[in-house]
Amino acid sequence: MTAKLLRITALATSTLALSACAASPMPQSAASVPPVSAEATVPSDINSFFELYDSALLELSPQTKSYRGIRDEDYGLWNDPSAEAEEAQRAMRLSFLARMRSGYDLGDLEGQEALSYRLFEATNARSELLYPFREYDYIFDQMRGAQSGIPAFLINTHAVQNVDHARAYIDRIGGIGPYLDTLIARSATRADNGVMPPDWVYPYVLSDVTNLLDAGLDNAVLEDFRSEVSDLDISADERAALIADAEAAWSSFAAPAYGRLRSEMLRQQAYAPTQDGIWRFERGAEYYDALLSYYTTTDLSADEIHQIGLDEVDRIHGEMRAIMQQVGFEGTLQEFFEFTRTDDRFFHTSREDYLAEVDAVIAAMDERLPEYFITLPEHELEVKPVEAFREQSAGKAFYQSPAPDGSRPGRYYVNLYNLRDMSRNELEALAYHEASPGHHMQRSIQTALGDLPPFRRFGGFTAYTEGWGLYSEELPKEMGFYTDPYSDFGRLGMELWRACRLVVDTGMHHHRWSREEGIAYLTENTPNPDGDIRKAIERYLVYPGQATAYTIGKLKIMELRERARNELGEDFDIRMFHEVVLTNGPVPLDILEEQVDDWIASEIR
Repeated sequence: MTAKLLRITALATSTLALSACAASPMPQSAASVPPVSAEATVPSDINSFFELYDSALLELSPQTKSYRGIRDEDYGLWNDPSAEAEEAQRAMRLSFLARMRSGYDLGDLEGQEALSYRLFEATNARSELLYPFREYDYIFDQMRGAQSGIPAFLINTHAVQNVDHARAYIDRIGGIGPYLDTLIARSATRADNGVMPPDWVYPYVLSDVTNLLDAGLDNAVLEDFRSEVSDLDISADERAALIADAEAAWSSFAAPAYGRLRSEMLRQQAYAPTQDGIWRFERGAEYYDALLSYYTTTDLSADEIHQIGLDEVDRIHGEMRAIMQQVGFEGTLQEFFEFTRTDDRFFHTSREDYLAEVDAVIAAMDERLPEYFITLPEHELEVKPVEAFREQSAGKAFYQSPAPDGSRPGRYYVNLYNLRDMSRNELEALAYHEASPGHHMQRSIQTALGDLPPFRRFGGFTAYTEGWGLYSEELPKEMGFYTDPYSDFGRLGMELWRACRLVVDTGMHHHRWSREEGIAYLTENTPNPDGDIRKAIERYLVYPGQATAYTIGKLKIMELRERARNELGEDFDIRMFHEVVLTNGPVPLDILEEQVDDWIASEIR
């Protein structure tokens, strides 16, 4: 999986620095800072203008600074999760859009500067699609909920390289209290207005909360903190004092807030809806249409996407039947599915064996990359199991981008909670998708595009990013990988999985299928195990529209590649095609088409 685009919110209204468990005074909220007026002067160079925009965003988001590896005076702060802060951030963004339009003429710009102008407009337009539905997100769910996002951020993003960083970590532990309380209040208001997840979501959220609270001072956050400070070159007494302060911060602020969250989740659970799709919301159909446009960067309707999915499912089933014949299986496709999802030969029996095979697959691919790519990833890749505190609720695999300065590698997370949900048949394709040539390659290259404005180096468009990830599963077939027919079947299974997403996502949110109907469709049409299927359907229900972007993006990339191959003939260079797609960073699919067409035309001339 991959992750959702980071939505930047405004600076935290408060931070808690602990000294003998006493809270410090609250600094002024950045949300109260008025936006820069549209009439403000702009620099003559548009790239300098985008640097100003990025600086303004960073000042409103200490967590984004941390993702970027920036460790300054805001290192101990959380973003402000209030609605007022989000409005302030939007006002600032629209102010910069107005300044850009008044200060620069697109007709006077060329090359990357012109593209940046268009992409800044596209990014703003995309954000505005969802503005009318800004209170429709679920704040706490099993996929992106803050209950697990908070510890995940501290453990995976807040690095501790010295004592100041450790104290910033302690400040953030203390800051969990007001941060969570704001989110709890917003969640309660949304629930009372009818915007709440279905009833089956609440046990997952409560499980995450209980895992942290029941562990007491041995919880995942404090374990990570102890590990971080154990590597510092400080005295035993100073280390013990830091740990004591962290434990006090957790006991005084974080744990009580998690207790309040548990109470609120239990309150909501008592009247949570049994209907699943977002069609049940007021203006739910409009909301879903906006989400489909947001994620796919197209104007495809729900019915059109549904039909594309059905057509792709039929095509892939045909290719799977060919593999059935290749391995000599006698029976129906559904019987073959049952065989591959239940036979012991297709599953590892230890996490260590699974991870060792992943390492071998990635190493073999890395050796071959120069044959198909010119620009290669600069950042290291780390393969990590999903942490125990969130593995029951997290997806099967996802990727986290590296820090620009290399202080944090790109990370491929694989969920090994239940090895029977992680088929060996899919291991190869999953590694290609999340590592190389998939997300790690694409996002490492994107992060390293130092001449481009930061909003392009760190932003994205889901159809492009996930379309590339899915394309990266098929490309290795052409490179000579998937030599085991069952591994090739796994590749097709993952492609089928994404095609089925078009069907079930639109089925549940547009055609009003139930969760059980979605599960039944995947059970009938895919080889995936039951646990995998249930997690997927539950993901699509709390993350509507996002899953449709994979196949839509991949089909466009394949279409453009075949167009280039047909028009250029023997002059077609797969390495150059990949260079065109990757070295401009993420773009909407219509702009990607323009870029490829321009490259084709330049090669013909």
